[in-house]
Amino acid sequence: MNKHLLNAALAAAARGWYVFPLRPGTKRPALHGEASCPRTGPCASGHRKWEQRATTDPEHIRAAWSRAQFNVGIATGPSGLVVVDLDMPKDRGSADAPCGAATFGALCERAGHPVPDTYRTRTASGGTHLYFAAPPAIRLANTAGTIGELVDTRAWGGYVVAAGSTTDTGAYEAVSDSVAAPLPEWLQTILNPAPARSAGPLRLPVVDGSRAALSALEAECAVVSAAPDKQRNTTLNRCAFKVGRFVAWGDIPRHVVEEAFQAAGEARGLTAAECRATIGSALDSSIRKARPREAA
Repeated sequence: MNKHLLNAALAAAARGWYVFPLRPGTKRPALHGEASCPRTGPCASGHRKWEQRATTDPEHIRAAWSRAQFNVGIATGPSGLVVVDLDMPKDRGSADAPCGAATFGALCERAGHPVPDTYRTRTASGGTHLYFAAPPAIRLANTAGTIGELVDTRAWGGYVVAAGSTTDTGAYEAVSDSVAAPLPEWLQTILNPAPARSAGPLRLPVVDGSRAALSALEAECAVVSAAPDKQRNTTLNRCAFKVGRFVAWGDIPRHVVEEAFQAAGEARGLTAAECRATIGSALDSSIRKARPREAA
């Protein structure tokens, strides 16, 4: 038995969070799958998955963690949690891809709120998990990129690795001892949006601007409109970054570019909030890094 991992599991359970064992040194559940289910014990009446078998019972936890040095998984749905996962770029050398924390911070700023003060952990990859108490009347699911680039959430159907666990890439550490704050209403609105309105054909604003700038804007908006589902936010970020240099050179007003990409992003199914955050971050970065026209 590893007392450190056992204590981590008991500490999470003491907060009312449902835990289950993860394979030693990994993020994978240690429980058997449906194909190998013996249909005995906890599964006597049918296979029970990790979300159903997660527990807060100290005796069950002690019995489980006495068998091996299991990492600790927290089933977010049964625990009444929504965990916001702020990830790091896979390519650390990418010049135009902000980390999840930067994207989330920009979104909070545009929503007119500070980054919430809540229980948080540092992940093995250097990212951050923000823990929130889920609204009682709404059953939220996991999301990937709905809030913004490299910002995912775990709720029903998901789990996170608890503080105290360790993988090959590093340790999960609590960096705040706060309680899990209630999920902010503005964030809940993004995660549980109203049905998307049907979008008509994209029409760019009629404005003065260089022919090259308007042509580039139209072309990049078309790319956003055709982006695959899993690449919508990444595509919006990349396309807005490309057009940002024309704003830096004074060829086209920034608000025109923002309005055009906002329309394209929302038409492609992104929320208004994540469009604003992604476009703003991409243009800020592009304008800051734009080379003089003669050197471009």
